[in-house]
Amino acid sequence: MEFFHKVSTYPFMRTRRMWYGVSTVAILASIALLVLRGLNLGIDFTGGVVLQFAFPQTANIEETRTSLEKAGHEAIVTSFGAPNEVMVRLLPQKNQDVNVVSREVTAVLQTSVPGVTLRSSEVVGPQIGEELTNQGGMAIMMTFILVGLYTWFRFQWKMGLSAVVATLHDPIIILGFFALTRITFDLSVLAAILAVIGYSLNDTVVVFDRVRDNFHTMRRAASEAVLDASINQTLSRTVITSGATLLVVLVLLVMGGETLKGFSWALTIGILVGTYSSIYVAGAMALELKLSAIDLMPPKEEKEEIDALP
Repeated sequence: MEFFHKVSTYPFMRTRRMWYGVSTVAILASIALLVLRGLNLGIDFTGGVVLQFAFPQTANIEETRTSLEKAGHEAIVTSFGAPNEVMVRLLPQKNQDVNVVSREVTAVLQTSVPGVTLRSSEVVGPQIGEELTNQGGMAIMMTFILVGLYTWFRFQWKMGLSAVVATLHDPIIILGFFALTRITFDLSVLAAILAVIGYSLNDTVVVFDRVRDNFHTMRRAASEAVLDASINQTLSRTVITSGATLLVVLVLLVMGGETLKGFSWALTIGILVGTYSSIYVAGAMALELKLSAIDLMPPKEEKEEIDALP
């Protein structure tokens, strides 16, 4: 399936230096936001109080969340088990007594919906959040290492380094967005970032596959021309895949409610930035590293070509 009626011929690499500036500003701004404002970490990372309630009928999540916000409780409200069961998670406060918090939240909910009963209450310690933070950081670090090794062995080290830089580019901007908007950063957002890394890598591999093929068929062409041709030849596939995925994520963003807000935003930003980085970060960096046909040819083939010269 093709999105365009004919293969485009847009000179992507000719404008790469302008996009270097855009990426540099975005990354520096993201790092500055992370340092100055930080992330609005959810209970998954900070710990807090977890309460489970049973409603007399099917619970209305949005109304429950609104009632708690009006009462001054910053809470994450989600369905749990049966349709009439709700889990309320509250961020930790200094000198917080779980019994007092339980009574306050129960009173607020019973005012809105008589008959609400508290099923259980527990405190999630900060050490669990610290462990999750360490494990999440380790997961992302291992992802980058495996991305580099995979693309190095499948293609060539210049492509491997370019893919790692492009893959690193995307989560930094996503984290900057979350630091700017103060949307809660929880485990679902971390999962979305890992998904974006895989999505971006897939786009990069598709482009690099075509680059490798074109270096064999366009041996007299300059590296810039080969990269432009490869990106244009895969552009229809990129537009269709990214567009279809983005439509689904946008529906999730609009209809998913507060619970999936962070997850949806991370995927939305990640799809847009990941598509961009596959072209203007991975492809452009490979060009700056002087990627050529010789880099992608086996030594034997290279020797045969030299021997065949007059």
